[in-house]
Amino acid sequence: MLGRKALFKKAPLTARERPRFLEAFLSVCEWVQIYYLWRPNLRDEGGNHILELAVAGGAGMIVTDNLADFAGSDLRFPEIRVLSPRDLLKELA
Repeated sequence: MLGRKALFKKAPLTARERPRFLEAFLSVCEWVQIYYLWRPNLRDEGGNHILELAVAGGAGMIVTDNLADFAGSDLRFPEIRVLSPRDLLKELA
């Protein structure tokens, strides 16, 4: 799933560099179990899944280009910010 070409559509990585990037990324990730299935009722079911993972993992932020998918949730999680990659880079600069 992480190796999907669509994920790297705009990335400067070559096909040979992607596996090394993903290995490095996954080496610092922490697996969390989800014991519940909240349904924030986002427009995109995949967004519900991402938000559930963010809650379970104690994330403070979701970085995505699909900001519209996270608007209008029935459940609110004010401790989780949703930012575009561009806005994150602006904050880090």
